[in-house]
Amino acid sequence: MAVTLAQSRKIGVAIAKTNPRFKPIIEQSGPCPIGLDSKRPVESNFSTLASSILSQQLSSKAAATIIARVKSLSGGRLSPTGISRLSRGDLRKAGCSNSKARALAELAEAALSSQVSMSSLHRLGDQEIRDQLLPLFGIGLWTVEMFLMFQLGRQDVWPVGDLGVRRGWQKVHRMRREIKPSELLRLGEAYSPYRSHLAWYCWRATEIL
Repeated sequence: MAVTLAQSRKIGVAIAKTNPRFKPIIEQSGPCPIGLDSKRPVESNFSTLASSILSQQLSSKAAATIIARVKSLSGGRLSPTGISRLSRGDLRKAGCSNSKARALAELAEAALSSQVSMSSLHRLGDQEIRDQLLPLFGIGLWTVEMFLMFQLGRQDVWPVGDLGVRRGWQKVHRMRREIKPSELLRLGEAYSPYRSHLAWYCWRATEIL
């Protein structure tokens, strides 16, 4: 869901009005880029999900190396057809664990069989997308939430399971205790329908404060 730069600024102002503690974070960070026309993703939905699987529990450098190897083996890009032609052994040689090789193969099969409508996910609601992706092996809630936010530009995703979001909220509010996801879920309701922006400012808070 695309937003303009002006709209993103207005959302930031609205968040600061709802909770003035976020005002300095918003002023220092500027407009949230989620969903901006100028930040439209260049990767396909399948490629983004495949990259997410390959990146799990790895440093950025290690993930980039493995993604490049798998791309090379599958014809220069991460596509369902290309991945389906690779054996589990091929994927293992590229550096994938057994579980990642399985997840990648099953993601390709889901796309090719139309179990998941990769090219039309943007037409579905957030919960419909969760319902399609979460049953797939190797794809958890966090992966789906990041996909919704940064690939599809969804504005009202509130990833309370993300440690950075929780840490940012705690820093903004100078909390000495750890906040529970269930508590943060409830507190975030006041910021709907722009909780993706709130999450982004929580991440920025971990860098600024």
